[in-house]
Amino acid sequence: MSETSPRLRAVLEGIPTYKPGKPAAAEGAQAYKLSSNENPYPPLPGVMETAMEAVRSFNRYPDMACTGLMSELAEHFGVPAAHVATGTGSVGVAQQLVQATSGPGDEVIYAWRSFEAYPIITQISGATAVRVPLTSGEVHDLDAMAAAITDRTRLIFVCNPNNPTGTSVRRAELERFLDRVPSDILVVLDEAYREFVRDPEVPDGIELYRDRPNVCVLRTFSKAYGLAGLRVGFAIAHEPVAAALRKTAVPFGVSQLAQDAAVASLRAEGELLSRVDTLVTERTRVLEGLRGQGWTVPDTQANFVWLRLGDRTVDFAAACEQAGVTVRPFAGEGVRVTIGETEANDIFLKAAEAFRKEL
Repeated sequence: MSETSPRLRAVLEGIPTYKPGKPAAAEGAQAYKLSSNENPYPPLPGVMETAMEAVRSFNRYPDMACTGLMSELAEHFGVPAAHVATGTGSVGVAQQLVQATSGPGDEVIYAWRSFEAYPIITQISGATAVRVPLTSGEVHDLDAMAAAITDRTRLIFVCNPNNPTGTSVRRAELERFLDRVPSDILVVLDEAYREFVRDPEVPDGIELYRDRPNVCVLRTFSKAYGLAGLRVGFAIAHEPVAAALRKTAVPFGVSQLAQDAAVASLRAEGELLSRVDTLVTERTRVLEGLRGQGWTVPDTQANFVWLRLGDRTVDFAAACEQAGVTVRPFAGEGVRVTIGETEANDIFLKAAEAFRKEL
């Protein structure tokens, strides 16, 4: 009997591997991780106690419908519960959206560079990725994205603020773009960093979704809320899309601990806003510090900054690691640096200044 390997889908060949942020160096007291856009603060008040209570029922399955969390989200954002769907982080929900809309022969449009999971989840579904380059200012080129729409387009991702550049598209240009998209094409506004936005001209996607049935908004508890390790995200969309997300969800995918912690986090909004304000203040300090050193850094509305370094990217990341902070390099393109603790940001700024002097 001849030995052959199991037949796997050919579309899986060549799928890029998602690269998580490198952990902080193990040695030394001054080792910080600025590579994963994590919140440097511990869980919000009351969240840990809620999570510990949930541990007592680990022998039971979680509420598959996420009833309590869905109700809390609906009330928090002023939307019908039927318009809410949850998943394993916003990336899990994004994959469900692709599965629900796109397959072989279909096209998914997104900016590039943008969130590195987009090409992965598109290729897994068998759809064709249509990458539209960012403008010279590192912003989504919405005119070019609209021009890229064909009769095979099924879904468009707009990451706002964009990961990894931190740049945002503003209300007027986004509304013009949405007006140009055919109503049978789903537009996903990926707003994982919405809580960090301070530019009043950057719209809240939930305002836009309300009278646009083809708009879906993605949010997450991984960033501002500090629950990255629990993997809970959600979408707000009109009922047909939300229902499709519930159909494509992995059964029991969001643990009870994650559900309960997310509800407790929503109820601690006052402390959340205070922490986010502190990070935004640090973001401004880091941005101004880098520009004062002579770096060209795009305006950012997220919890990170972006340096386009080209072929010096890997060298810069290595220099930062040697100094005591790990950053996220995209080889040949640039480096994304999370805003972390004041001490970590100070180390990064010193490393950036030393590197610039060597150029």
